[in-house]
Amino acid sequence: MPLIEVEALEAFYGDMQALFGISLTVAEKECLALVGANGAGKSTLLRCLTGLNRNVRGKIRFDGAEMGGQPAERIARAGIALVPEGRMLFASLTVEENLTMGTLTRRPGNWTLARVYELFPVLAERRTQMAITLSGGQQQMVAIGRALLSNPRVMLCDEISLGLAPVVVGQIYESFKTIRAEGMSLVVVEQDITRALSVCDRLVCLLKGQITLEQPSAAVDLGRLTSAYFGD
Repeated sequence: MPLIEVEALEAFYGDMQALFGISLTVAEKECLALVGANGAGKSTLLRCLTGLNRNVRGKIRFDGAEMGGQPAERIARAGIALVPEGRMLFASLTVEENLTMGTLTRRPGNWTLARVYELFPVLAERRTQMAITLSGGQQQMVAIGRALLSNPRVMLCDEISLGLAPVVVGQIYESFKTIRAEGMSLVVVEQDITRALSVCDRLVCLLKGQITLEQPSAAVDLGRLTSAYFGD
Protein backbone atom coordinates (compact mmCIF):
# COMPACT_ATOMS: atom_id res chain seq x y z
CA MET A 1 0.00 0.00 0.00
CA PRO A 2 1.41 3.46 -0.88
CA LEU A 3 2.05 5.83 2.00
CA ILE A 4 0.25 8.62 0.13
CA GLU A 5 -2.35 7.91 -2.53
CA VAL A 6 -4.06 10.67 -4.50
CA GLU A 7 -6.91 9.74 -6.81
CA ALA A 8 -8.70 12.03 -9.28
CA LEU A 9 -7.97 15.08 -7.14
CA GLU A 10 -9.54 18.39 -8.08
CA ALA A 11 -8.81 21.56 -6.11
CA PHE A 12 -10.44 24.97 -6.16
CA TYR A 13 -9.84 28.52 -4.97
CA GLY A 14 -13.36 29.81 -4.81
CA ASP A 15 -14.81 29.21 -8.27
CA MET A 16 -11.39 28.85 -9.90
CA GLN A 17 -10.21 25.28 -10.45
CA ALA A 18 -6.47 24.75 -9.87
CA LEU A 19 -6.04 20.95 -10.11
CA PHE A 20 -7.68 18.66 -12.63
CA GLY A 21 -7.86 14.92 -11.94
CA ILE A 22 -4.47 14.47 -10.26
CA SER A 23 -3.63 10.84 -9.43
CA LEU A 24 -0.29 9.84 -7.93
CA THR A 25 1.32 7.87 -5.13
CA VAL A 26 4.26 8.28 -2.77
CA ALA A 27 5.81 5.11 -1.41
CA GLU A 28 7.37 4.52 1.98
CA LYS A 29 10.95 5.91 2.02
CA GLU A 30 10.57 7.35 -1.50
CA CYS A 31 11.77 10.78 -2.62
CA LEU A 32 9.44 12.28 -5.23
CA ALA A 33 10.26 15.44 -7.19
CA LEU A 34 7.41 17.72 -8.26
CA VAL A 35 8.42 20.06 -11.08
CA GLY A 36 6.63 22.49 -13.35
CA ALA A 37 6.45 26.14 -14.28
CA ASN A 38 5.00 28.79 -11.99
CA GLY A 39 1.26 28.29 -11.68
CA ALA A 40 1.43 24.60 -12.58
CA GLY A 41 -0.28 23.56 -9.34
CA LYS A 42 2.65 22.21 -7.35
CA SER A 43 2.08 24.29 -4.21
CA THR A 44 -1.66 23.75 -4.46
CA LEU A 45 -1.10 19.99 -4.42
CA LEU A 46 1.01 20.26 -1.26
CA ARG A 47 -1.62 22.47 0.34
CA CYS A 48 -4.23 19.82 -0.38
CA LEU A 49 -2.06 17.07 1.11
CA THR A 50 -1.59 19.07 4.32
CA GLY A 51 -5.20 20.24 4.71
CA LEU A 52 -4.44 23.90 4.02
CA ASN A 53 -6.75 23.76 1.00
CA ARG A 54 -9.87 21.79 1.87
CA ASN A 55 -11.93 22.83 -1.16
CA VAL A 56 -11.23 19.56 -2.96
CA ARG A 57 -12.86 16.66 -4.75
CA GLY A 58 -11.38 13.21 -5.14
CA LYS A 59 -9.44 11.01 -2.75
CA ILE A 60 -6.38 11.67 -0.58
CA ARG A 61 -5.31 8.69 1.52
CA PHE A 62 -2.45 8.55 3.98
CA ASP A 63 -1.41 5.09 5.13
CA GLY A 64 -4.79 3.85 3.96
CA ALA A 65 -6.85 6.43 5.87
CA GLU A 66 -8.92 9.07 4.06
CA MET A 67 -7.46 12.55 4.64
CA GLY A 68 -9.12 14.67 1.97
CA GLY A 69 -10.77 17.72 3.52
CA GLN A 70 -9.48 16.95 7.02
CA PRO A 71 -8.15 19.79 9.24
CA ALA A 72 -4.46 20.56 8.95
CA GLU A 73 -3.90 19.77 12.64
CA ARG A 74 -5.17 16.21 12.23
CA ILE A 75 -3.04 15.66 9.14
CA ALA A 76 0.09 16.94 10.91
CA ARG A 77 -0.53 14.63 13.84
CA ALA A 78 -0.98 11.73 11.40
CA GLY A 79 2.57 12.30 10.16
CA ILE A 80 2.66 14.76 7.22
CA ALA A 81 4.86 17.83 7.64
CA LEU A 82 5.24 20.83 5.33
CA VAL A 83 8.29 23.02 4.79
CA PRO A 84 6.38 25.92 3.20
CA GLU A 85 7.51 28.21 0.43
CA GLY A 86 8.91 31.34 2.04
CA ARG A 87 9.64 29.37 5.24
CA MET A 88 6.91 31.13 7.30
CA LEU A 89 8.95 31.48 10.48
CA PHE A 90 7.56 33.22 13.57
CA ALA A 91 9.08 36.70 13.57
CA SER A 92 8.81 37.16 17.34
CA LEU A 93 10.55 33.86 18.21
CA THR A 94 14.17 32.78 18.43
CA VAL A 95 15.70 30.00 16.36
CA GLU A 96 15.16 27.46 19.12
CA GLU A 97 11.61 28.63 19.82
CA ASN A 98 10.75 28.31 16.13
CA LEU A 99 12.23 24.83 16.03
CA THR A 100 10.31 23.60 19.07
CA MET A 101 7.02 24.62 17.47
CA GLY A 102 7.39 21.40 15.52
CA THR A 103 7.03 19.36 18.70
CA LEU A 104 3.42 20.48 19.19
CA THR A 105 2.19 17.44 17.26
CA ARG A 106 3.57 15.32 20.13
CA ARG A 107 4.47 12.53 17.70
CA PRO A 108 7.11 10.15 19.04
CA GLY A 109 10.24 9.57 16.99
CA ASN A 110 13.99 9.86 16.62
CA TRP A 111 14.16 13.56 15.76
CA THR A 112 15.05 15.72 18.75
CA LEU A 113 16.37 19.25 19.12
CA ALA A 114 19.87 17.84 19.65
CA ARG A 115 19.68 15.87 16.42
CA VAL A 116 18.49 18.89 14.44
CA TYR A 117 21.47 20.84 15.81
CA GLU A 118 23.71 17.95 14.77
CA LEU A 119 22.25 18.10 11.26
CA PHE A 120 22.56 21.90 11.06
CA PRO A 121 25.34 22.98 13.47
CA VAL A 122 24.98 26.66 12.55
CA LEU A 123 21.54 26.65 14.18
CA ALA A 124 23.02 25.49 17.47
CA GLU A 125 25.41 28.44 17.34
CA ARG A 126 22.51 30.84 16.74
CA ARG A 127 19.83 29.20 18.88
CA THR A 128 19.07 32.37 20.86
CA GLN A 129 19.07 34.67 17.82
CA MET A 130 15.78 35.89 16.37
CA ALA A 131 15.06 33.57 13.48
CA ILE A 132 14.18 36.27 10.95
CA THR A 133 17.62 37.86 11.37
CA LEU A 134 19.30 34.76 9.90
CA SER A 135 20.35 34.46 6.28
CA GLY A 136 17.85 32.94 3.86
CA GLY A 137 19.65 29.61 3.85
CA GLN A 138 19.77 29.45 7.64
CA GLN A 139 16.08 30.29 7.81
CA GLN A 140 15.41 27.41 5.44
CA MET A 141 17.32 25.12 7.80
CA VAL A 142 15.09 26.30 10.65
CA ALA A 143 11.99 25.53 8.59
CA ILE A 144 13.30 22.03 7.81
CA GLY A 145 14.28 21.46 11.44
CA ARG A 146 10.85 22.55 12.64
CA ALA A 147 9.25 20.01 10.30
CA LEU A 148 11.63 17.27 11.43
CA LEU A 149 10.76 17.88 15.08
CA SER A 150 7.18 16.88 14.32
CA ASN A 151 8.67 13.44 13.56
CA PRO A 152 6.68 13.00 10.35
CA ARG A 153 6.57 9.97 8.11
CA VAL A 154 6.64 12.21 5.04
CA MET A 155 8.03 15.73 4.65
CA LEU A 156 6.78 18.01 1.87
CA CYS A 157 9.31 20.67 0.81
CA ASP A 158 7.94 23.56 -1.23
CA GLU A 159 10.47 25.48 -3.38
CA ILE A 160 13.27 24.37 -1.11
CA SER A 161 16.11 26.15 -2.93
CA LEU A 162 14.32 29.27 -4.17
CA GLY A 163 16.52 32.35 -3.81
CA LEU A 164 19.36 30.56 -2.00
CA ALA A 165 23.06 30.53 -2.84
CA PRO A 166 24.24 27.33 -4.56
CA VAL A 167 26.53 26.39 -1.66
CA VAL A 168 23.61 26.56 0.78
CA VAL A 169 21.40 24.55 -1.55
CA GLY A 170 24.12 21.92 -1.63
CA GLN A 171 24.16 21.77 2.18
CA ILE A 172 20.40 21.36 2.34
CA TYR A 173 20.37 18.60 -0.25
CA GLU A 174 23.21 16.88 1.58
CA SER A 175 21.00 16.87 4.69
CA PHE A 176 18.35 14.96 2.75
CA LYS A 177 20.64 11.92 2.72
CA THR A 178 20.55 11.81 6.52
CA ILE A 179 16.82 12.44 6.62
CA ARG A 180 16.10 9.65 4.13
CA ALA A 181 18.37 7.27 6.02
CA GLU A 182 15.88 7.55 8.89
CA GLY A 183 13.21 6.05 6.61
CA MET A 184 11.33 9.27 5.93
CA SER A 185 9.58 9.90 2.60
CA LEU A 186 10.15 13.23 0.85
CA VAL A 187 8.19 15.22 -1.72
CA VAL A 188 10.32 18.03 -3.11
CA VAL A 189 8.98 20.91 -5.20
CA GLU A 190 11.99 22.20 -7.08
CA GLN A 191 12.79 24.60 -9.92
CA ASP A 192 16.31 23.16 -10.34
CA ILE A 193 15.44 20.00 -12.25
CA THR A 194 19.01 18.72 -12.38
CA ARG A 195 19.27 18.99 -8.60
CA ALA A 196 15.93 17.26 -8.14
CA LEU A 197 16.86 14.39 -10.44
CA SER A 198 20.12 13.89 -8.54
CA VAL A 199 18.39 13.01 -5.26
CA CYS A 200 14.84 11.91 -6.06
CA ASP A 201 13.69 8.45 -7.08
CA ARG A 202 10.88 9.61 -9.31
CA LEU A 203 9.73 12.79 -11.03
CA VAL A 204 6.25 14.13 -11.66
CA CYS A 205 5.75 17.15 -13.92
CA LEU A 206 2.66 19.34 -13.67
CA LEU A 207 1.30 21.79 -16.22
CA LYS A 208 -1.85 23.84 -15.71
CA GLY A 209 -3.03 21.60 -12.88
CA GLN A 210 -2.50 18.30 -14.67
CA ILE A 211 0.22 15.65 -14.70
CA THR A 212 2.08 15.71 -18.01
CA LEU A 213 4.95 13.34 -17.18
CA GLU A 214 5.71 10.74 -14.51
CA GLN A 215 8.92 8.71 -14.70
CA PRO A 216 11.73 7.27 -12.58
CA SER A 217 14.46 9.89 -12.32
CA ALA A 218 17.03 7.65 -13.97
CA ALA A 219 14.80 7.24 -17.03
CA VAL A 220 13.79 10.87 -17.59
CA ASP A 221 14.37 12.05 -21.14
CA LEU A 222 15.14 15.78 -21.11
CA GLY A 223 13.38 16.30 -24.44
CA ARG A 224 10.16 14.76 -23.15
CA LEU A 225 10.52 16.65 -19.89
CA THR A 226 10.91 19.96 -21.70
CA SER A 227 7.75 19.26 -23.68
CA ALA A 228 5.86 18.24 -20.54
CA TYR A 229 7.14 21.31 -18.64
CA PHE A 230 6.20 23.90 -21.25
CA GLY A 231 3.40 22.10 -23.11
CA ASP A 232 5.11 22.23 -26.49
